[in-house]
Amino acid sequence: MSLYCIGDLQGCNAPFQRLLQTIDFSPSRDTVYLLGDLVNRGPDSLGVLRSLVALGDAAQCLLGNHDLNLLGIRHGLRQPHRDDTVQQVLDAPDCEALLDWLRHRRMAMHEHGWLMVHAGVLPQWSMAQTLALAGEVEQALRGPDLAGFLTGMYGNTPAQWQDSLRGAERLRVIVNALTRMRFCTAGGVMEFATTGGTQTAPPGYLPWFDVPGRKTADTPVAFGHWSTLGADTLAAGAGLLANTLPLDTGCVWGGCLSAARLGPTPGRFELIQVPGLLGSDTNFAAVRSTAPGGRAEGSANLGSDPKNPIRRRF
Repeated sequence: MSLYCIGDLQGCNAPFQRLLQTIDFSPSRDTVYLLGDLVNRGPDSLGVLRSLVALGDAAQCLLGNHDLNLLGIRHGLRQPHRDDTVQQVLDAPDCEALLDWLRHRRMAMHEHGWLMVHAGVLPQWSMAQTLALAGEVEQALRGPDLAGFLTGMYGNTPAQWQDSLRGAERLRVIVNALTRMRFCTAGGVMEFATTGGTQTAPPGYLPWFDVPGRKTADTPVAFGHWSTLGADTLAAGAGLLANTLPLDTGCVWGGCLSAARLGPTPGRFELIQVPGLLGSDTNFAAVRSTAPGGRAEGSANLGSDPKNPIRRRF
């Protein structure tokens, strides 16, 4: 039995299938933990969702900001952005079944000694509180007023957690921390405009995992979302970064798709990487080969030969 964490798929089904083949994945034996952003920006979000549903309990998935936005679009609360590639899901005959499956995914998990989230954890949250707050959002997603929850989900304020928050504001802060955060202040005030690497932190802000006194610092955290961080960190051959493992390595931007095979003790892992879109879907990737802001995402020196994946142990 092997256990794997996999970074953002973002509709990249061909690289996902290549990765499953590379690790010789068996649904009857192994488990994959997907760290959110299953859909959007890539060419085959429909294929990704159908593949994950078919894997059953062997695929344990978190929700990311793109996944939640797909639910918002389906409920008429947002119009698709010009860069969104989810129309094939919305037009599919099994759309309702797929989105019902999606709304029942998790917001955070603690498995095999690892805390797993899509984006980040506020520094004042303990692991137990993180899981409990994630559960509040999960309950709202699965409840009878999904449209009401999604209506209140959008927005950047409040930017700081307070235990006294209630209703839509409380759920919005939880969603933003778990699915959108990269930087925050030492007091936990979040910032959402900056998408570059750690060196681009606005004055007074830190990467969320570098905040002194972070309550989850003793627990290894696997997360996605931050492709400019994950591509650079793993390409440099680094292990854990402040006891965190960033696994979004820009598959949809021409980087690679990364999996971490979890070791026998928390914090130990083997990294397996296969080419992303540029390694297989060249026609699509030709118009998506740079990240927002014009920054080409890292490829971890990965060639285009799917038979030659990168493997490193940490």
